[in-house]
Amino acid sequence: MKIACLGWGSLIWDPRSVHIRSDWFSDGPLLPIEFARVSKDKRVTLVITPGSPLVRSLWALSSLDSVDAAKVDLALREGIKPEHVADKIGVWQLEKIDVNPEIVHWAKRLNLDAVLWTNLKPRFDGEERIATVDEIISHILHLSHEERSNAERYIRMAPKQIDTPYRRRMQQEFGWTPQASF
Repeated sequence: MKIACLGWGSLIWDPRSVHIRSDWFSDGPLLPIEFARVSKDKRVTLVITPGSPLVRSLWALSSLDSVDAAKVDLALREGIKPEHVADKIGVWQLEKIDVNPEIVHWAKRLNLDAVLWTNLKPRFDGEERIATVDEIISHILHLSHEERSNAERYIRMAPKQIDTPYRRRMQQEFGWTPQASF
């Protein structure tokens, strides 16, 4: 079974325990991705953000042969509890049609059997909502030194091709240019 895992953030440079059998390819589907989720450690992370401009995601082949096993594998890496896998791990399989059409078209073109991705929602101030870029900048400005260093690392390590409006504004405000080589 050919299962692809999509990525755009720390999964690319820090896959940890995720079982992948290939390098990351830079020709994934175009998705509306933005720095729109404040994580528990206060970093601003990348998530699929409806209404955001499309950017080219990355992908790798899973070394697992079961969609269920690959879902659990990705959920473990992302710290997603078993009871939340169905909501927080996105899945496309051949018979599934209620998924982003770009993912469906891309997956069929590559003759994939399934595609998985982290499906966390935008979150700001503890609410499921999309913050403005000014709110994100203000959030970063109010972080402690350690929290801000952690946030900077995440933003700078995100793949260069994840070129979003919020990222460009953070580059302008903080000088945080991409460091990743992919």
